[in-house]
Amino acid sequence: MTPVVAVLALGLYLATDIGRGSDAQTTAARATANATAGASHPGMSHPGTGGPVSPSGAAGGGGVPAVDVYSQARAGMLSPAVRDDPPLVYVPNLRDGTVTVIDQRTLRVVESYHTGRAPQHVVPSWDLRTLWVNNNQGNSLSPIDPRTGRLAGPAVPVADPYNLYFTPDGANAMVIAEANHEIDFRDPRTFALRHSLDVGSACAGVNHVDFSVDGTYAIATCEFAGRLVKVDLAHQSVLGYLDLGREAAPQDIKIDPAGGVWYVADMNSDGVHLIDGDNFTKVGFVHTGPETHGLYPSRDGRFLYVANRGGQMQSMKPPFPHAGTQGSVSVISFATRAVVANWPIPGGGTPDMGNVNADGTRLWLAGRRSDVVYVFDTGGGNGADPTTGRLLTEIPVGHEPHGLTVWPQPGRYSLGHTGIMR
Repeated sequence: MTPVVAVLALGLYLATDIGRGSDAQTTAARATANATAGASHPGMSHPGTGGPVSPSGAAGGGGVPAVDVYSQARAGMLSPAVRDDPPLVYVPNLRDGTVTVIDQRTLRVVESYHTGRAPQHVVPSWDLRTLWVNNNQGNSLSPIDPRTGRLAGPAVPVADPYNLYFTPDGANAMVIAEANHEIDFRDPRTFALRHSLDVGSACAGVNHVDFSVDGTYAIATCEFAGRLVKVDLAHQSVLGYLDLGREAAPQDIKIDPAGGVWYVADMNSDGVHLIDGDNFTKVGFVHTGPETHGLYPSRDGRFLYVANRGGQMQSMKPPFPHAGTQGSVSVISFATRAVVANWPIPGGGTPDMGNVNADGTRLWLAGRRSDVVYVFDTGGGNGADPTTGRLLTEIPVGHEPHGLTVWPQPGRYSLGHTGIMR
């Protein structure tokens, strides 16, 4: 089925530690969001009440679903467009306004350069030819040439780029302008503005998104509102909201290989919500670890790596400040929807966002409050045995590293963030 143009409803600005409003401001934002969500919304239908979706694959975790979202992003399936790109990791340092570049083979820092104020994520373009640094408070996108690992020209002026996605058909870039309460649809190459969607405060703190198998809808997380929003991509309208709990703070979101269940990290609940995307209902919850944050599928599509950032909540008010370094990685089997392994960080750590390398043997995560990058062995070739996974090393980088990307990655095209590959 041909993917349609995606539209995501995103809201109130969130930049962890840098650029956050006061507790009073964010509390007011959440109260407004809760009130707005209860009101009628143009084009909105309410969530269904469908039953649980059955786990995909064989009970032991070795099955392959009939529909496989990640079938084109397996180990070694590099596009000709990226085969000659050097294996590097690009780490945005939020407080420094820089990007640190690490050689995947030697595990050494090879370069660092200034990009702009408060870089949040490094995002592969839909056509895989540019890595875009989201200079959130710098109001710009800095292009990196993945063939050289260096900046490829001046930054492109773009208002409030907290995050960046691409429609499945590659027709539009979607700049997530949280502070402006807008999704800006732009030319994916020049970033000339085509259309601004004012999303208001009904889904305050939207920060992560994934797409349905058929491209008809997207689901986004609303951190300050404690809920999800489902978006009709053809009509560019809200289909409904799903509350996850009064104190929920959803973060990353990933669809399972079969395309039926969506995994939603919740840093306040220390685990992952399971959502039936079509019926838009909650069907389960998996406890993982403190301050659950980033989600990354294994290269063979059997497991989900869950980054637990390791903090304990210090306040019940948004933006829910956390403190602590009891970070770890939990491994969930897509087949059983249960944790099958836990990888601790000796001495403590704060793993946040990152990705898996091209052959699936390494998981790279930014240490948000630790100023390092963590490199994990995923457990044998292609992460075949996660019970043997472990932390390999920590690499010092700049201050407050966030959404790093590992490059190159397998796949035909990128949907954005740190590399959602299809």
